[in-house]
Amino acid sequence: MGRIAFLFPGQGAQTVGMGRRLYEAVPAARALYDRAREVLGYDLAKLCFEGPADELDSTVISQPAIFVTSLAALESLRSDSPDVVLSCEAAAGLSLGEYTALVFAGVLSFEDGLWLVQKRGEAMQDAADATPGGMVSILGLERAEVDRLCREAKGDEVLQIANLLCPGNIVVSGTTAACEKAAELASGFGAMKAIPLAVAGAFHTGIMRPADSRLAEALEKIAVHPPRIPVVSNVDARPHQDPEEIRQLLIRQVVEPVLWEDSMRYLIAQGFDGFYEVGPGRVLRGLMRRIDRGMSCQNVEV
Repeated sequence: MGRIAFLFPGQGAQTVGMGRRLYEAVPAARALYDRAREVLGYDLAKLCFEGPADELDSTVISQPAIFVTSLAALESLRSDSPDVVLSCEAAAGLSLGEYTALVFAGVLSFEDGLWLVQKRGEAMQDAADATPGGMVSILGLERAEVDRLCREAKGDEVLQIANLLCPGNIVVSGTTAACEKAAELASGFGAMKAIPLAVAGAFHTGIMRPADSRLAEALEKIAVHPPRIPVVSNVDARPHQDPEEIRQLLIRQVVEPVLWEDSMRYLIAQGFDGFYEVGPGRVLRGLMRRIDRGMSCQNVEV
């Protein structure tokens, strides 16, 4: 194996029961959940371990829950395979997961990162409540075809590409009516499937616009440091060293598409061939298989 990079999951990876094994088996993981209670003002561990699912799935809870559980999984990996963690030379995270990656890289402290994720989740939930929307995964089409589908389906509504995940898997995001229309029309454009996602709003579109300014205000209140290892930005699929650039990219990330496939291809081009999905779920491993079957991507169980 050559170079190692860690990948951190985004919203939607949450499941009731996640992290319980880590809490019971890894003292450093338990400490993270205990510190999270102090930052958030509620018992995040109980919600992760016991649910209820509808509460855990809400944006304001799921974002801190995935963030903390992913870092707890990192502590488990550090305990079991310290050499792997020490050998990691880069990181990336899908949307919310970028914040986890930034904490791992030393850009944000755990407490500041968690507080920021909490504020981000609240702002995104408020924007979603103001303009009901959703996201739909379109399978089997290339970008140009998905752009054409969006133009046909949106009418006077908002609908645009939000996540470029891997070949043949592109997520569109927009108002509820436009998402429903896209799902209805997708097969006529040649899509294999159109799968509505279990999210609370039209993330990574202009509908989230009120949330980006609130996030900007929050980012001004915390320290942002240069990363000790490269963290690939969702916005432009490149790493950045300057703290002010990182701030601006996090703000833009709320309303701009996630370039996940491009991010992975950048890392592969840099010689990375050993990837670890650190956190709940196996979505990122599946995406890597579609991007390049020759890449090793292991999961860290939660």
